[in-house]
Formats: sequence, C-alpha cells, structure tokens
Amino acid sequence: MHFKRSITVVGCHAEGEVGDVIIGGVLDVPGKTMFEKLRHFETKKDDLRQFLLNEPRGRAPMNVNLVLPPCDPRADAGFLIMESNEYAPMSGSNTICTTTVLLETGMIPMKEPVTEVSLDTAAGMVTVTAECEGGKCKSVEFNNVPSFVLELDMKVTVPGVGEISIDIAYGGMMYILVDVASVGLAVHDKFAQKLIDIGESIKRSVRAVYTPVHPENPGITGFSVLAFTEPLTIEEDGCKAASNAVIVSPGRFDRSPCGTGTCARLAVMHARGEVKEGEIFKHRSIIGTEFVSRIRGLAAVGKYPAILPTVKGRAWITAFKQVVLDPSDPFQEGRSFLSKKIGYKTERLDDLLEVVRDMYIRMKGELDI
Repeated sequence: MHFKRSITVVGCHAEGEVGDVIIGGVLDVPGKTMFEKLRHFETKKDDLRQFLLNEPRGRAPMNVNLVLPPCDPRADAGFLIMESNEYAPMSGSNTICTTTVLLETGMIPMKEPVTEVSLDTAAGMVTVTAECEGGKCKSVEFNNVPSFVLELDMKVTVPGVGEISIDIAYGGMMYILVDVASVGLAVHDKFAQKLIDIGESIKRSVRAVYTPVHPENPGITGFSVLAFTEPLTIEEDGCKAASNAVIVSPGRFDRSPCGTGTCARLAVMHARGEVKEGEIFKHRSIIGTEFVSRIRGLAAVGKYPAILPTVKGRAWITAFKQVVLDPSDPFQEGRSFLSKKIGYKTERLDDLLEVVRDMYIRMKGELDI
C-alpha cells in the first residue's frame, strides 16, 4: 500500500506521562543550536507536530520527542520536545523517556550497571545517568539546566477567585506556582475539573499583566504550565516530600510529577530557605507517581541567583509503531478539538492573542529591536 508519510515511533511513558520518541522517518533540519532547530520546526515544519499530536493519531495528554544529531559536539544525541500546544525547550519526563528509548533500543550503547549520556536540548546541555540491569533502564537521573525564580509572592486578581499570591520560576520551562489551599482546593482527583478550570483562569490573568523572559535566551518566554502545590512534609526517612498538580495547556494534567516543574519548585523552595543544597526532595503527582530530586549546586543566570537541580525517575517502553498517512485521509495534519463539547476548555481568542504576543516578544529578542 502506498502511504504519503511513514514515521517510526517508540511508545514510552515516564511515571504515567506519555513521551513517545521518533526514531525514524524525519530528516534533520538547519540550525546551529537545538533551539534554532526547534524554531525551524515551529515555523516551517509544524505539520509534523500536528500530524502526530492532533486527533485522530494523537491526543492532548501526550508528548512526542524527536531524536536528531546534536549541535553541541559534547553530546551523544540531540532531541526536541513536541507537546499538543507547543515546543518545550526542556522537559524532565521527556528526557527520561528519550534516554530510556535511546538505551533500550541500542541507539546509544548501554553499559551496566551505569550508563552516562549527554543530551543536547533547546534549553542547553543536559547530562544523564541511567541505572541499567539486564538490558533495562531501572532509573534515569538528569542534571538539568540552571533554574531560578523570577517573582516571589506576586499578587494577581483572578475572576471568580479574587486576589491570590503566585510565584514565577524557570525550570527548563516557565512556571506559575500556586499554593493549592489558597484557591480552596487540594491535589486530589476529586477536584480535577476545578483545578483545571481555575488553573487555566490563573494563567490568563497572569498573562494579562506579566510576561516572563529568559535573560540569556529571549526566545524562551511566556508560560503554558501552572503547578498547584501542597506543603512540604518530612517523611520517616528524613526526606522532604510534597505533591503537586501541573496544569498543561490546553487544559489537562501532567500525569508525572513534572521534571521541569520540580526544578522550578526547588528554585522557589531554595529562595525561601525551605530546602538546602544536597537535601532530597520527593515530588509526587496527582496520580501518586514520584520523582526524587536534589540541588547539586548553585549558579547565576543573568541577574537571577540560580540552582543546579537533579531529578530522578523511571520510564517504560509501551509500543513500537509505524505512524502512516494515507493520501486519501481527510485529516492530513489531524485536527485539534478544543471545545467544551469534547472535553477540553480553552478561550480560543485568548489563546490566539497569546500566540501573537509570544511571537512578537521572540522576534523582538532575536532581532534586538
């Protein structure tokens, strides 16, 4: 049978969050950095993301990673992260998935009991240590890019909620962090719809008054993720732990504890004196899965004091599949169903305005105007 397109994908999830990995059928693109390659796909080849992540082939609660040759000669491989609404500079769960696929398929030779891998991402170099046994990655620990706080205790007024206090931090993506008790809820699936509705409303309210910009890469700006946080507890082993629920646009939960969100939270907690360098912090998701993290050192990013976070988790391969496109298929790039009738809430005009706003900020930074 003749197909218009055929892409080889390895299905994978990290602590519940789907992070499939493309290993064939897509050629490399121009770019001196992985961020430039990200921009190339975003502006000239976005049909790939739409093809794989829009319905009927994809769905909102999943991600797809694209393995490419690295731009940094120190790296073993490069990869880009595609989500249902955007391209993420960095993602912890997707790093864990991509590493697991690279090693368990033999694309990068596995060494037991430990394999060290360097990955080139759009956010910068990320080094990884994988515990391996019997051909399987038992765990993947990654040293993330520097993470830092942009705003602490910023006040914002949210329709239907009132004035609340938020933090804004960078952990590889920009995050809004909100104490879940401040909106009268808890991290529990019985509050799922309310958490999503209020989370999306908070995002819109913050976007109206504040735009975060990375001081070293103005192309990294805006935010599509929000973390509802619960207080720290001390467990019997002496480790600190907490749960969170991360709301990803267009209105769904990250099933994992969220790797970049964990890094952003570590930055906030360190700024408040709640966690010290070297202390273990166990971060849990709304479905109870766990990442184990720590601060391995301190740094600075522009004017911001920063931490060097390390996060550890697990991933499992779920499928080996060939995603194909029949020339007669009416959904050549799929279709994004973002309506209340089909289970996703979004403000379409607000979303469009946010895209235009982000494009202007990125162009302004890249052209220095």
